[in-house]
Amino acid sequence: MGDVLVEGKRIVEVARAPQKVSTDDARVIEGRGRFLMPGMTEAHTHFSWNDQPSLAAIQFMPPEEHMLWCVRVAKRYLDMGWTSAIGAAAAKPRLDVVLRNAIDAGEFPGPRYLAGSQEITTIGALGDNTLPHMQFEELSFGSVCSGPEEIRKSARTFIKYGVDHLKINLSGEYIAGLPAEMSPFAEDEVAMLAQEAKRYGKRMAAHARSSESVKQCVRHGIEMVYHASFADAEALDMLEAAKDKHFVAPGIGWLIRTTYNAAEYGITEAVATQMGYKRELEIASASLREMHKRGIRILPGGDYGFAWMPHGTNANDLQYFVDYIGMTPKEALLAATQLGGQIMQKPDELGQLKAGYLADIVLVDGDPLKNLVLLTDPAKIQLVMKDGVIHKDCATPVPSDAALHRNGADSPLREQGVSEALAELT
Repeated sequence: MGDVLVEGKRIVEVARAPQKVSTDDARVIEGRGRFLMPGMTEAHTHFSWNDQPSLAAIQFMPPEEHMLWCVRVAKRYLDMGWTSAIGAAAAKPRLDVVLRNAIDAGEFPGPRYLAGSQEITTIGALGDNTLPHMQFEELSFGSVCSGPEEIRKSARTFIKYGVDHLKINLSGEYIAGLPAEMSPFAEDEVAMLAQEAKRYGKRMAAHARSSESVKQCVRHGIEMVYHASFADAEALDMLEAAKDKHFVAPGIGWLIRTTYNAAEYGITEAVATQMGYKRELEIASASLREMHKRGIRILPGGDYGFAWMPHGTNANDLQYFVDYIGMTPKEALLAATQLGGQIMQKPDELGQLKAGYLADIVLVDGDPLKNLVLLTDPAKIQLVMKDGVIHKDCATPVPSDAALHRNGADSPLREQGVSEALAELT
């Protein structure tokens, strides 16, 4: 029990019962019996992934519709209590930057957002969707490079566009045809990315499933490590030694849902096993449990935006953290809030309900510490405030399937079977 007083963009006072804050001239929102918490941070966000069952479908969406899609999805995240997000790569060069700028300008509702580049990749790796007879770069959702100088050019181009950080695909991905334990980039190529990022004061993120790719992240100071599934003992030791410099956003939901929830799209459990995802899930769970024991920072989010794990269902990660990584519900919630403030580079302004912090606040009907699944239900997310402005008010009833927008209005390219999969998720 307690009170929180907000003035302008910030929390100015927090009082625990029986103390109370002054309510003179204030709007009073009665939250008795509900759970007040900081807004959450999605640490591995792909707004431009368009809830389709394939990687190719991402690029088939024309840029104009794609931008509108991103705008709608950003609102969906804010509706669900994600008041901050880290862009883990855009499908087209400027989608993330334009979206971030529009949100910052107040033109559209969405989380406070740090914009990523396209995925910097190499020939034949994840993100290279060109065909042997059609070498058109527009077919790829990544920026395809070979050699340090092409890396330099790509990095500088995205920096010119205004990204907050650069993303590189340092390992393979089974669904893209390159084994997840493969590390396709040479050391001098990764060094070039790090050199350019540091020259321009930008952070870096990496798709890094293989053990070697995790080591490359540590060696070259890549702050945001995505996946880290196959981190071996040496990689774990390296991460632990530099744990104040790195964040891991494993995207474990992708492994779980691709293994067990994608049969509608031809990826049965048997197929997922053959592809390697079931084995990766087992290895990643053990690796992430060890990371958690060592105090390596693990945050939720990752690869939501496919048909079997649509945008808006991201809070499933919190229960997955409990079930697969061994976190307590409190630790999972802190990963989404307090650690979120750290990865957003605002550790003294975001992720806690404290005087002086930015007023990013969520009111939940029920206690997530007893049932984390509440955070996946739009009807239970009863109030969302960002920067002291109420975005979603508990006075307005919300249906439980609101986050999925199942009427199809969000996607002119929705493929057969997606609606059925969304129905199964509610």
